[in-house]
Amino acid sequence: MADAGRLGLIAGNGRFPFLLLDAARAHGLTVVVAAIKEETDREMDERAARDAGVRVHWLSLGELSKLIETFHAEGVGRAVMAGQVKHKQIFSSIRPDWRLAKLLLSLRTRNTDMLLGAIAKVLGDEGIELISSTAYLEPLLAKEGVLTRRAPSEAELADIAYGREVARGVAGFDLGQTVVIAAGACVAVEAMEGTDATIRRAGELFRGMNEEGDAASGETTLSRSLTVVKVAKPKQDMRFDVPVVGVATIDAMREAGARCLAVEAGRTLVFDREAVAGAADAAGIAVVAVA
Repeated sequence: MADAGRLGLIAGNGRFPFLLLDAARAHGLTVVVAAIKEETDREMDERAARDAGVRVHWLSLGELSKLIETFHAEGVGRAVMAGQVKHKQIFSSIRPDWRLAKLLLSLRTRNTDMLLGAIAKVLGDEGIELISSTAYLEPLLAKEGVLTRRAPSEAELADIAYGREVARGVAGFDLGQTVVIAAGACVAVEAMEGTDATIRRAGELFRGMNEEGDAASGETTLSRSLTVVKVAKPKQDMRFDVPVVGVATIDAMREAGARCLAVEAGRTLVFDREAVAGAADAAGIAVVAVA
């Protein structure tokens, strides 16, 4: 029987699972963590050792039946997904059990939304409601406006407007949520590699273009500034794959030479906002949340 005081946490990588864990514990909930062996930080065991209200079970990415059995045994009736699972892991590295293999064979397309939506339905059929991944973390959603000392320049605002058009189109096909723009040109589009890797790839491409321009004429056709634009999907399911930015995003931008970040207000989680703003200010990066 499900226990209303228990929450299942399907934990991916990064800090997201730990932030949600802290928030749920602050609400007095016992948290049953399904930690993914290929993704979740082993710090999760340390958290369980320190807190009797945290119970951790390790399973592989393809073990859908074990996930359901674990939550049933623990009396979990509500669960949340938190933390990235690398797209390439989902589609190339997993060894599916019979239940997941059956589900994969039933999908028309194997994009992230289709797969996770199907998993959510299977969980629902088993009496486990998958709730929004922003549950208990509403204060971390980006509020509209400039989040740093420096506001975007006119040129950056133009790149943001164009980038949002491109990013929404890409996100509509569930390919990725991030694009990198320079002087009205799309330098990089996110696919399976993730946001930070997309930013680094854009930096490498841009450096190459600048070097070619320097060698030819001392100038390039593009400005020397990259703008990163991250959006939610047009029909974003807040239960999974919600846009997230943090200090690692700013670090990747600094290394790539990117000078502006635009995210979607109300639908993007900003982890450790003060640290993000501090790191961006130190690097001269403008961060803005746009409605």
